[in-house]
Amino acid sequence: MRASRMLSILTTLQARGQVTAPELAEACEVSVRTIYRDIDALAASGVPVYADRGAEGGYRLLDGYRVRLNGLSPSEAETLFLAGLPGPAAALGLDAAMIAAQNKLMAALPVHLRQDARGMQERFHLDAPGWFGEAEEPKHLRTIAGAVLRGTLIKIRYQSWRAEKQRRLAPLGLVLKGGSWYLAGQVDSSVRTYRIARVLDCTALDDRFDRPADFDLAGYWQAATLRLEAEMHPNVAIVRLSPFGVKLLDALSQPYVKARIEIEETTDVDGWRIARVPVGKTSWHAASELLRLGSEVEVLEPVDLRDKMAEMTEAMAARYRAARKT
Repeated sequence: MRASRMLSILTTLQARGQVTAPELAEACEVSVRTIYRDIDALAASGVPVYADRGAEGGYRLLDGYRVRLNGLSPSEAETLFLAGLPGPAAALGLDAAMIAAQNKLMAALPVHLRQDARGMQERFHLDAPGWFGEAEEPKHLRTIAGAVLRGTLIKIRYQSWRAEKQRRLAPLGLVLKGGSWYLAGQVDSSVRTYRIARVLDCTALDDRFDRPADFDLAGYWQAATLRLEAEMHPNVAIVRLSPFGVKLLDALSQPYVKARIEIEETTDVDGWRIARVPVGKTSWHAASELLRLGSEVEVLEPVDLRDKMAEMTEAMAARYRAARKT
C-alpha cells in the first residue's frame, strides 16, 4: 500500500508541478502526517522533492526531473484504452493522434496486458447522443478547440434564441453534452455558455489571454446546468396522479425535475395521489410537459395552468372529432 501511495505522490507531483500536503493527503486518503513521512522517505531515497514555504507553497520536484514508469496494473491499462473515444476525438480533429497514442501505448505494454486492453475497445462503446438524436458536427468546432488549447482569443458571430450577436471572447473549455458541443467562454469578467452549433462565423485571433486561476470547467458546467434547469422550471404545479401516472412521471421527467417531485403517500378513493411538480415558466410550457402523461394526470393548481390544460385538451378533442366526421 505504501509503495503504491508513494508512486501516486510522484506521478501527482510530476503532473501538477506543485501540490500541498493536504491536497496529497486527500488524494491518497491518508493523514497529512502520513504524507510528511512519505515525502521524507522519497527524499531519503534520492528523489529530488523540495518544499516551498509560505501561503502559496507546496511540494514539487526538481525542475527537469522526470519519473519513468513502465509498470501499469491491468485495470489502469484497460482504463486508458476505454478513455479513447473515437467520435469526440474525430470531431476535434484528434482521431489520428489518438490512434497513434494508443498504438504507442500498446507497444509499451507488457504482452500479458495487451489482450485485456484490446478487449476494452471490443466490448465497450460510447454513443454520446440521446435516443432518437444525432451528434452535432459544428462547422467551427476545430477552430474553437485549437484556440482553447493555445489559450488565444476568438471572435464569433453567434445566433442566440433572441438575436444574432458579435462576441470577442476567451475560450476556457469545451463540453460534450448529449451529442452537442458547448463552449465556456469569458467575456470581460463573466463566463457564459455558447452552443457551438449556433456559432455562425469564427475567427481565431493571435491575442493570448490569462486563464482565470480559479476556473474549474467541471464545476462551472455543473453549476451552469443546475442554474439553467432552475430557470426552466421556476414554478410548481399541484396535480393528481393515477398509479400509472406516478410511473409515467418518474419515467418521463428530467433528472432536475425528478429530484424535486414531492408525492404524498396517501391515496384517495380512486387510488390517485397528490404531487407537487416543478414546471415551466408559462402555462403553455407547463401544460405541454404535463400533457405527456395523458389522462393519468389532473392539474389542481394553479388555476391558470388548469385552465390551459382544459383549453388545449378541448382543442385537441374538437380537432379529432371534426376529422372523424369527414
